[in-house]
Amino acid sequence: MVFNVKDFGATGDGINKDTDAFKKAISECQKNGGGTLYIPAGIYLTGPIHLKSNITLYIENGAVLKFSQDIDDYPTVYTRWEGEEAEVYSPLIYGEDIENIAVTGFGTIDGQGMLWWNLLRKKELRYPRPRGISFYRSRNITIDGIRIINSPSWTVNPIECENITVNNIKIQNPYDSPNTDGINPESCRGVRISNCYIDVGDDCVTLKSGTEDCRERIPCENITVTNCIMAHGHGGVVIGSEMSGGVRNVVISNCIFEGTDRGIRIKTRRGRGGIVEDIRVSNIVMKNVICPFAFYMYYNCGKGGQEKRVWDKSAYPVDETTPVVRRIYVSDVTVRQARAAAGFLYGLTEMPIEDVVFSNVVIDMADNPEPEIPAMISFLEPMAKKGFILNTVKNARFLNVSVNRQDGTAFEFENCENIELYRCSSDGEKDYSKFISKKNVKGIITE
Repeated sequence: MVFNVKDFGATGDGINKDTDAFKKAISECQKNGGGTLYIPAGIYLTGPIHLKSNITLYIENGAVLKFSQDIDDYPTVYTRWEGEEAEVYSPLIYGEDIENIAVTGFGTIDGQGMLWWNLLRKKELRYPRPRGISFYRSRNITIDGIRIINSPSWTVNPIECENITVNNIKIQNPYDSPNTDGINPESCRGVRISNCYIDVGDDCVTLKSGTEDCRERIPCENITVTNCIMAHGHGGVVIGSEMSGGVRNVVISNCIFEGTDRGIRIKTRRGRGGIVEDIRVSNIVMKNVICPFAFYMYYNCGKGGQEKRVWDKSAYPVDETTPVVRRIYVSDVTVRQARAAAGFLYGLTEMPIEDVVFSNVVIDMADNPEPEIPAMISFLEPMAKKGFILNTVKNARFLNVSVNRQDGTAFEFENCENIELYRCSSDGEKDYSKFISKKNVKGIITE
């Protein structure tokens, strides 16, 4: 059945609040076992919309859901926030313990996030900001076709959900808007992200699984990201730093990153625990990025990021709080105008990053870039036009990899073990002695 929100009192004039009309329409859908809540063209000023099982929210072309800037319109819900359970202001579109949900159409969701960004900057928020679309402990979710702008914080954030399709959506948040990530599956299973355009004020797509403070360690697994365009943002596709439940079985393919600070980024630190493994990246084009590949285990941002164990290079005992990063395969990637470094991989002294392959990768550095930091590590200095930098990495292979126009060596290895390079080059030079530097390396093969 189809339920038109205007039949329940919505005006769609952008002036009068239509919150009660949405509640009535959803209640009627629920009484009938589900259906489609139809939003015709118009501007609908509303508070949060809480969906129920078996409901499709269809936003027609020309329809705009404009979310209220009255904080009193936002009840709190208890869910996850940045990796741990917390009471937060309700997301704009929300559902908990529901199934068979869709948010579709060709209309627009406008979060009017400026109010929330300003309150955050002034430190005047009682609870964390609303997210755009967030479902908690739910399954069978489809988000398709819509445009989402000005999200107060993370834009699409399913948490502990299963069987999720996000297709053909457009996300646009100002580049300077704080923590307005694009699509962040968190402790989810079976996620398909495809054909999306994402231009945001933080990471474009991020895979997370909670921090060490979560009551349950639930992995984020079986994820595909394909045919997407990422513009600006701090990272194209990012794993972590909230990864205590682990992230595994991820395929990233056929994407374009333009102007993202980093391309593919994996970030974690001591205390988090969790395993990142079986990540495959292929057919990617990047342009104007600080660092195309940044995999590191000394991430220093957020709660606890300044503790000694985060930055200390001494070896610590290996236990359940030690993160693991392994089995990452990157192939068929073209990068133009990389600024700080071609790649930056930095493992823990007691837990190297393991089993990494780069195959058929070409990276050209930018002309005269300003020094920047390739990874958020407290002891790292800004750099420009460096090649691949690997520290504390075990079992790394470079097959037909070319780094061009860098300053200094194309490949720098320190505290590494079992390094192999086949048919690699730098500005056409194939004599490895001229573009490789190594220190404390056990086992290196070049052909």
